[in-house]
Amino acid sequence: YNEKKCAIEEHEGGLENFSQGYTYLGMIPNRNGINIREWAPGAKEMFVFGDFNGWNRYEHRMEKDEFGVWSIFLPNKKDGSPPIAHASKVKYMLISHHDHHLERNSAWAKYVVQNPETNLFDACLWNPAEKDTYKWKHPDHNPRPKSVKIYECHVGMSSCDAHVASYDYFTDWVLPRIKKLGYNTIQIMAIMEHAYYGSFGYHVTNFFAVSSRSGSPEGLKRLIDTAHSMGISVLMDIVHSHASSNEMDGIGNFDGSGGQYFHEGDRGYHSLWDSKCFDYGKWEVLRFLLSNLRFWVDEYHFDGFRFDGVTSMLYTHHGIHMSFSGNYDEYFGYQMDVDANVYLMLGNEMLHELYPDSMITIGEDVSGMPTLCRPVHEGGIGFDFRLAMAIPDVFIELFEKVPDEHWNIGHLVHTLTNRRWNEKTIAYFESHDQALVGDKTMAMWLMNADMYYHMEVDKWPTEAVERGIALHKVLRLLVYSLGGEGYLNFMGNEFGHPEWIDFPREGNGFSYNHARRRWDLPANEGLRFKFLEKFDELMHAVEEEHFFCREKVHQYVVLQNEEDKVIVVEKGDRLVFCFNLHPWKQYDNYRVGTNWRGKYKTVLDTDSWNTGGGGRASWDDKETSDEGWNDRKASLFVTIPPRSAQVYYCFEWYDEGMEGTPKSAEASKAKMRK
Repeated sequence: YNEKKCAIEEHEGGLENFSQGYTYLGMIPNRNGINIREWAPGAKEMFVFGDFNGWNRYEHRMEKDEFGVWSIFLPNKKDGSPPIAHASKVKYMLISHHDHHLERNSAWAKYVVQNPETNLFDACLWNPAEKDTYKWKHPDHNPRPKSVKIYECHVGMSSCDAHVASYDYFTDWVLPRIKKLGYNTIQIMAIMEHAYYGSFGYHVTNFFAVSSRSGSPEGLKRLIDTAHSMGISVLMDIVHSHASSNEMDGIGNFDGSGGQYFHEGDRGYHSLWDSKCFDYGKWEVLRFLLSNLRFWVDEYHFDGFRFDGVTSMLYTHHGIHMSFSGNYDEYFGYQMDVDANVYLMLGNEMLHELYPDSMITIGEDVSGMPTLCRPVHEGGIGFDFRLAMAIPDVFIELFEKVPDEHWNIGHLVHTLTNRRWNEKTIAYFESHDQALVGDKTMAMWLMNADMYYHMEVDKWPTEAVERGIALHKVLRLLVYSLGGEGYLNFMGNEFGHPEWIDFPREGNGFSYNHARRRWDLPANEGLRFKFLEKFDELMHAVEEEHFFCREKVHQYVVLQNEEDKVIVVEKGDRLVFCFNLHPWKQYDNYRVGTNWRGKYKTVLDTDSWNTGGGGRASWDDKETSDEGWNDRKASLFVTIPPRSAQVYYCFEWYDEGMEGTPKSAEASKAKMRK
């Protein structure tokens, strides 16, 4: 890492300059014309063609420098107009050393569109007139939130109708929903252009291009600016772990050499994903990827990234067929991809140095790499958060294999709390991964076909619906309270979206029916979906007021009782969470320990009438007993109905409490907000 960073400083003037490749590579208009530059070291000859020259593939020859960069300058026309008009198509013709003639799009293309006749994508020069460019109205970036509440979303499938939704639709209709629910961050999938819609955006073909299915670059800018006006940070789900092997639309075999951006041979191919693996040790590959990060932040005002497939990057085996036990030999042996680790360190350092007040980076790693979220100056990789990817799996296993009364409470608590000290984690009950075709949403696991026929409010729910709605609320709250320092939810799952996600493909008759969101379900006052959505809103409101899901807050598991199926947790700003996962036992006057002596009130109840519960828990204020319990200094008597959870707030507490606890509620909240 130090060697690479020093080399960049010596030869490129530092990371800040090195990461601005997008300002001089690709098609760059200026007042006198257009400069075109492209790295293609394996090409023997290279030409640029398109609408501007009547698609004459060999008229405009480019020149090659010592670094393998081809260039040409196209001057303005005699009337002063640009040589290539805005939105016109531009492509390259490369002649490889094997004399193959290859049509290619610029690797740095800012916009590509699909040709309806050939179905291929063509690069376009995106250079709108000043009057047509989006005018930013709000600050470039949103300040990093104290508590990261992420709404994972996909613009194309965000409509209730069976078609690809636009950036404008998402801005006008979906963003207000997200704001109302209480999320302060969105994580947008499938922004970088991908030729195959069904890849969910993970087989990227054009890394600098906004997906044209949902609109133009100006539409995305409006979306992000509007989100910032609502106090919502915007993260991109970025894919630098691999690239589409597509050669006609993307950068696979770009210059005909078989390598270039990627490793050659088997190492350059990901067998599970059928995609290309970057060679992170190459100078120009580093420039390309670091500039890609910088481009999305500078040009579109993204506030951070969720890095996809980090495990595949960290190791030369890509994590394929690996079961990580936690032994450090599994992480730091010869299987480590040093170049990829160095790239991630450089990327994280650059982003956090240039955007210290707003930047958020999240690593998707299933291996448990020990240094993933340690700062770069400590020798870490530098991510702010890691995803708690084991949590949804434990629930699916329980739903599929274990009767409710036999759930292992200790194993559940261990899974939720199994993270390193001071390693921040984003927890989630379910993300998009849990609902891909071949699987189903958590609500579907819980209620199955009863969701179709028994969700009416004016009819008595079936056992499956009653169980499903209760557990869907309880388990979301359990994950939120114990799972990490941030929370994530995929769009629609807050109201128990049914079924699964399946993009149009030959196998489903190219249907969009499962590539949309059924916003009509919670909007229907006669259906129970509204209760699940309301509970999501209430959860976030309690966190915003009492600070229980963020870094450096108090967390203590007071009780995990296997026989009773009860979990009690002290968390955050004097909150006591009581969970009863038993399917039929209600506990009245159940004694739980707490270190906060004082008076308590109920601030959240999964069993409340307004969230579809039975209203069986008491909302009366409670006062602690001085008798210690569960190794805590005091105790509290509560009622916990089956399959429910209640959150109690110590609104008036006495002098003897946890060591260092402020003695006034306002002092405590002021400290947390600071």
